[in-house]
Amino acid sequence: MIATAEQALGDGAPIVVAGGGDGTINAVASVVVGSGTPFGVLPLGTLNHFAKDLNIPLELDAAIANVAQGVPHQVDVGEVNGRIFLNNSSLGLYPDIVRDREKQQRRLGRGKWLAFSWALVAALRRYPFLSVQLKLNDAVHARRTPFVFIGNNEYLMEGLNIGERERLDGGQLSLYVAQRPGRLGLLKLALHALFGKLSQAKDFDVLTATDLEIATKHRRLRVATDGEVTIMNTPLHYRIRPAALEVLVPASAPA
Repeated sequence: MIATAEQALGDGAPIVVAGGGDGTINAVASVVVGSGTPFGVLPLGTLNHFAKDLNIPLELDAAIANVAQGVPHQVDVGEVNGRIFLNNSSLGLYPDIVRDREKQQRRLGRGKWLAFSWALVAALRRYPFLSVQLKLNDAVHARRTPFVFIGNNEYLMEGLNIGERERLDGGQLSLYVAQRPGRLGLLKLALHALFGKLSQAKDFDVLTATDLEIATKHRRLRVATDGEVTIMNTPLHYRIRPAALEVLVPASAPA
């Protein structure tokens, strides 16, 4: 897949198109980013966050028509230790859950969502905390937390559209960190999110920056980027790459 995208760019293709879920879209985008070549998206996954936030049609025929008739729009890309993300990156609970889910799928043959449910239960039973130092905006924030979430641009924290992004060209990373919540505190956070009131939650940091560093006592950490987990050396260096990817979007899509 990546080799095919590289060959297409090398051959001077006027457009590179990727079809799949957010992980597949990320993989092909990592080749196209910074090239100036328009990038077409066919959202064929389960969640399709990137396509939804750009108002790219989720129905296949309409998505194909968008590739042919859409207009190029420059969007930002997040990056951590040289690896890009279009949606978000996270540390802590989520990468552990993904790792356990994949193990269950391989070893026990469980379906994705059943394996995810069992992995979630196991992670909540262990409930590991991560001690981190967050360096951003000329300040250092020490936190002990079950998760750190970094978004490519800001996510909505209120209302029915919580978890969506109004724009992907704001030139900012968004950082979300829960401060020392136990299992009950995490449940309260989940309830705030469910009712669209996450910004009202106590002990929940929401920060923005163009770049940041995350340091821990661990030499290596599992890091999720657009749902795919890799192991990276610390400290983790995050940055926003403004207008780095040119995506074909509907002409009526908001900027």
